Amino acid sequence: MGKKREFKRVPAVDKCFGVLELFAGCERPLFISEIARTLKYNKSTVYNILHTLADLDVLEHAKENTFRFGTTLYALGKSASNGSELISTVHPYLEEINQRTRLSVFLGIRSDGHAVVLDKVDSPEDIKVSSETGMRIPLLAGAGGKVLLSLLPDSELDDILSENKPKKFTPKSCADKKGYKELIKKARQDGFAFDDEEYIEGVRALAVPLHLHRDHLQAALWIVGLKSQIKIETLHSLRSILEETTKRIESRFFLAPALP
Repeated sequence: MGKKREFKRVPAVDKCFGVLELFAGCERPLFISEIARTLKYNKSTVYNILHTLADLDVLEHAKENTFRFGTTLYALGKSASNGSELISTVHPYLEEINQRTRLSVFLGIRSDGHAVVLDKVDSPEDIKVSSETGMRIPLLAGAGGKVLLSLLPDSELDDILSENKPKKFTPKSCADKKGYKELIKKARQDGFAFDDEEYIEGVRALAVPLHLHRDHLQAALWIVGLKSQIKIETLHSLRSILEETTKRIESRFFLAPALP
């Protein structure tokens, strides 16, 4: 294998993606001034970035000199979703889990300090728990984060815990680093993690890791429902459904070409 070629990072691209990530985390149009203030960018830099992206239809002008996502970005996102081997392979299994459990089911990966929802199938029930595709959930939160962290070696796990303190999202949350590490080690040993109202009150989740035989890719499946929908006495059967399904998914990727 040849020596990795050195490159010079382009600051403008970093700033551009910083702006797009800010839009992704907000459900309303944004002003130039609030973007500059939030990201601590020069206002003229933000002005030029926004108008360039608007000229490309990645963003579009909204009311009162604000901006929002444009049509090109949605088209690119759809194209990326359709072309992803991981998403296209796993999606039918999400639908199957959804049909068997009538719960919302998610596919997520670790991206820095977050669990990112790549794909989902919502519960058919009128009252349900859901998240948008692309949503970034704190890694130190919920069942999905626990199993994603359980896939890491202890050295990397220790680095993450040294830089991030678990938060007290609900009265049932574990905000102690030592205690949280024990929860992750338990998830690694058990092969699953259960969230009993630890991230959102009244909501439970059950997650299992996906071993895709790909370096630097941590993925997981999890189901989410109200406390009344995921009862303690049903955990064993729900876990069996998840584990049986993940084995079938993993067999599809074993010794397969690398994911794009």
